[in-house]
Amino acid sequence: MSRSKCTLLSGALVEQLLDSVDSVLFDCDGVIWRGDQAITGASEVINLLKEHGKKVFFVTNNSTKTRKMYADKMSSLGFNVTADEVFGTAYCCAVFLKTVCRLEGKVYLMGSNAMKQELEAVGVQQVGVGPDHVSGQPIDWANVPLDPEVKAVVVGFDEHFSYMKLNRAMQYLVQKDCLFVGTNRDTRLPLEGGKAVPGTGCLLQAVETAAQRQAQTVGKPNHFMFDCLAAQFGVERERCLMVGDRLDTDILLGSNCGLKTLLTLTGVSTVAEAEAHRDSGSAERQGMVPDYYVESIADLLPALQG
Repeated sequence: MSRSKCTLLSGALVEQLLDSVDSVLFDCDGVIWRGDQAITGASEVINLLKEHGKKVFFVTNNSTKTRKMYADKMSSLGFNVTADEVFGTAYCCAVFLKTVCRLEGKVYLMGSNAMKQELEAVGVQQVGVGPDHVSGQPIDWANVPLDPEVKAVVVGFDEHFSYMKLNRAMQYLVQKDCLFVGTNRDTRLPLEGGKAVPGTGCLLQAVETAAQRQAQTVGKPNHFMFDCLAAQFGVERERCLMVGDRLDTDILLGSNCGLKTLLTLTGVSTVAEAEAHRDSGSAERQGMVPDYYVESIADLLPALQG
């Protein structure tokens, strides 16, 4: 399959690519759904891939849902999915703390109830979920009560992010043996109609700035997300395809892990952006160039139905 990068995937090339892989990883928002609506043909593609004996997984940087919540959403949209096929950052962060960091102690969590549930599911206790309001004076803030059992600060998407939470995280992280983990560095969450809101990366950068420390991240494009599912399911990277709509997370994850990559144009990134990376002459930017692109993953349907 000799070819140049960023090739339109069509015709016989679709079948050749599918024959070359045993496992397919999909990003979610912008790839298989937008908001609460499935992308036309996406559920058929997923279900037919499984019927053809392919392993299918879902990898998302969104930390606001548990694996079960994602599986329930997908099932309601017509996808044949089980919770153990879903690898979100809430779950992967919990696994990272338990297996890689071998954390013994509590987590100060700037995140969602879903993250709390995933942490507790692996036996990690947390404090911090919910609002934390400012009171007193700066000297009181600097001496805010801390839980002595907290051994890690974890930052995910937190709708209750506040000055006091930022301060409390900083006070924990002044202790050099306190671990510092973030779910992902996505700076914006794209919405329908070209709108966007600040993403977890903005919150994480604020904590990093205050603490004067860099966090380890588990989400895309970090390879841990792939390592996590590969360890559980025996996936061979040489026969694996990553499908996503973002060059800087999905496609870069695939490149970082030695996977084949496919950009779908139903989400954030464009072919023009991919070609600009390809033609830049920058080795660093080559990782954001997909092997292939399609208008929509529904373009895989003819090959799967044939």
